[in-house]
Amino acid sequence: MTRLSRRSFLAASAGMALLPLCSARAATPRRLTATRRTLDIRGKAATVLGLVDEGGRPGLILAPGERFAVDLANGLDFDTLIHWHGQIPPNVQDGVPDMPAPMLKPGESRSYDFAARPGTHWMHAHIPEQEIGLLAAPLIVREREPDRQEVVLFLHDFSFTPPAEVLAQITSGASMAGMDHGMSHDAGGMSGMSGMDMGKMELGSMDMSAMSGMAMDLNDFDFDAYLANDRTLVDPEVVRVDKGAPVLVRIINAASATVFWVDTGALDTRLVAVDGEPVVPLPGRRFGIAMGQRLDLQVRVPPEGGAFPILALREGAVERTGIILATAGAAIEHVAGQGEAAPAFSADLAQEASLRAVTPLPDRPADVTKMMMLAGQMQPYVWTIDGATYGQHKPVLARTGQRVEIMFHNMSMMSHPMHLHGHKFQVVDMGQGRFAGAVRDTVLVPPMARVTVAFDAGEPAAWMLHCHHMAHLATGMMTEFVVSA
Repeated sequence: MTRLSRRSFLAASAGMALLPLCSARAATPRRLTATRRTLDIRGKAATVLGLVDEGGRPGLILAPGERFAVDLANGLDFDTLIHWHGQIPPNVQDGVPDMPAPMLKPGESRSYDFAARPGTHWMHAHIPEQEIGLLAAPLIVREREPDRQEVVLFLHDFSFTPPAEVLAQITSGASMAGMDHGMSHDAGGMSGMSGMDMGKMELGSMDMSAMSGMAMDLNDFDFDAYLANDRTLVDPEVVRVDKGAPVLVRIINAASATVFWVDTGALDTRLVAVDGEPVVPLPGRRFGIAMGQRLDLQVRVPPEGGAFPILALREGAVERTGIILATAGAAIEHVAGQGEAAPAFSADLAQEASLRAVTPLPDRPADVTKMMMLAGQMQPYVWTIDGATYGQHKPVLARTGQRVEIMFHNMSMMSHPMHLHGHKFQVVDMGQGRFAGAVRDTVLVPPMARVTVAFDAGEPAAWMLHCHHMAHLATGMMTEFVVSA
């Protein structure tokens, strides 16, 4: 087979992907602006980045069947570009700088038009420093006209320190004093799953002999605040709900470096979708969510009403954030921003092993298989895929329509939420036998674990595959999945 140079390949794929833009667009495209905003963080003004619609509201909500027809404007004084996380646009509209589209210059606008995938998604700059600065927002595509109330819970970590300095502190190792070292595998994992009705579960593919005597690395930066819909528990958002009513809570972890547990307290809860894709409903009270992932939780408000916090607990730490669902007239009690230390969600695969896709991938043998080694170190702070940082990487190659299976083998003591652009994959193996796991675009790979995902190669193009921990991404934990025709 003739091999194209990367530059020639990207130029060709850009030309093909631009063709859909010539078709008729929606009569009135939506407008989205990258801009600066001011938040009140514990009584102190903070200037952050953001993505707002025509009315100045963060993010976008599309109606069932509505196309993603959006004019994106750069209202900032530096170049930027936005990735539509969870959507599968033509490659030229995917939002990775120079892959193949260039960044938007200050004052510049660009039009996007593609069929939107329903579900809970989000959008963010594909530039680590900008995502740390909160250049991100929800992207909700409703599956149907709601006969229930829907609530979005958008999580982020925030620092008053400028994002470039945050990134520099993490990558220099200067923040290691604040890390939660000493978290053994026994301290997290199964103890944290006590609120889930899963019966007996085993630890996925954890190599426990390798883990013995070793400690996980969690939370390699202590942020100043953890935000739920831009607010802390000092002044949380209170959402009015009806007594006895069902509520769909769409949770998005947009944090740059923080894994959370979502705790629904006394509410009857079922997990019904992950990463915008339905799963067989899973009952529980506490669910983990890594960076880049989404959870849809169906909760029911008790007939007698009341006030019900939905909390996000920083894994391995005491900090928490959240919102409050409250019926009319309910007393709203203050919820402290710190509680009991939460266990490490990143320690095992128990939750992932319990998920089953509503619409699994059609069963067929793999045409392309790849074991991808995830590794890295704290000092110097470097994270690699197959021993290489981005720029020295070797892309994964496939042809359109081929079934691809990638085994992520994590040989480090930090977890890695691995995100693939332009595709949805299914979790099919975690070392305990094949199963029809969740369909996702971002999967968390715990320390010393192996997770296999399967998918069919899509549009001929170069698609990013990377860790969604921003400091890991910034120091090289990214490669390409290159599809040829």
